[in-house]
Amino acid sequence: MQTERQQEIINKALEIISTEGIQGLTIKNISKKIGISEPAIYRHFDSKINILISILEMLKNDSQTIFDNKFSDSANSIDRISSLFLTHFKMFSKKPELASVLFSEELFQNENILKTKVAEVIEHNSKILVSIIVSGQENEELRNDLKAENIAIMIMGTLRLFVKKWQFSGFKFNIVEEGIQIINMIKTLIEK
Repeated sequence: MQTERQQEIINKALEIISTEGIQGLTIKNISKKIGISEPAIYRHFDSKINILISILEMLKNDSQTIFDNKFSDSANSIDRISSLFLTHFKMFSKKPELASVLFSEELFQNENILKTKVAEVIEHNSKILVSIIVSGQENEELRNDLKAENIAIMIMGTLRLFVKKWQFSGFKFNIVEEGIQIINMIKTLIEK
């Protein structure tokens, strides 16, 4: 569990990433935004990497909660998949900086621990999605002429590219409204 100050540091780090990009995230900038000294930041986090790890852990936990809650629903597989991604779009709409961190390749290039954390999030989400797809195939709701793993890659890849497009536009379009159109297109491709 994080302290109130740690949560404040994480929130300011997310704000900086959202407005200045990952290159703007420095201990100095965080301390200025909060109004405390740099050494005070180091009392809560050893480094910028540790702050980023905490952000990724928060994303992993949020994502896990979304996937686990939606997975336990009794709805059919198409509705569960739609609901999962609509929930993510709504979360990104409220906090675009979360998408900026999760989909920021340059952030992870030289930091193995960050790559590992992102891989954990992707792997967990992928396993849950594959389980939903397999269930949908077994229940004759989804196409079963394609491997569940390949369908999951197609869905996750499409949604990742969609979120990147939203990011690159400067968050100018409504990710939820346009996301519904993407979800409907995916439904058309995978429904039996």
